[in-house]
Amino acid sequence: RTVSFVAAAPAGDAAPRPRVLGLLAFGDAIKPGATGAIAALRRLGVRTVLLTGDNAGAAAAVARAIGLDEVRAQVLPEQKAEVVRALRATGSGGSQVVAMVGDGVNDAPALAAADVGIAMATGTDVAMHTAGITLMRGDPALVPAAIDVSRRTYAKIRQNLFWAFVYNVVGIPLAALGYLSPVVAGAAMALSSVSVVTNALTLRRWRPPGEA
Repeated sequence: RTVSFVAAAPAGDAAPRPRVLGLLAFGDAIKPGATGAIAALRRLGVRTVLLTGDNAGAAAAVARAIGLDEVRAQVLPEQKAEVVRALRATGSGGSQVVAMVGDGVNDAPALAAADVGIAMATGTDVAMHTAGITLMRGDPALVPAAIDVSRRTYAKIRQNLFWAFVYNVVGIPLAALGYLSPVVAGAAMALSSVSVVTNALTLRRWRPPGEA
């Protein structure tokens, strides 16, 4: 928390000495579900980094409370984009995929610098226009859910491309050599389409992590 004090000086003193009347502590409440969202990201193998303009003490307290992996405090808006670019340049092979989650105007440069920018619909228009993904609620749990369904969708695309490739590699030479009649070839093509669509429809059974 950020602590401020209230003081008053007696009127009429030639050299007034302020007297402390009280202390005020200011702090942002952690969003419900933030701890669970960070835990879900960790299960997905995602490393979490907090970029904030707040002081180091307040940032470290939040990180301990919700289980973040790393904290970068007292970061200016333009510096956030530099940190994101630096994170992208690290990792195996000299690069890693970095997603940035933000909802404020000062997050826009970092959202643009990331591989994937994720904004909240409860945030500013600038953040939503800059980000590639907009979550329709200000719920932190939607971040790991979006990553999970994206990975599963990508896996289905690769599976479908593989099976379509196998059907064509096997079927086209057989048809060209006369081993497949037009009826059988047409049935095989229909079966290929049905199998691809059926595999894609299995995504309808997907549920967000924690709700399955």
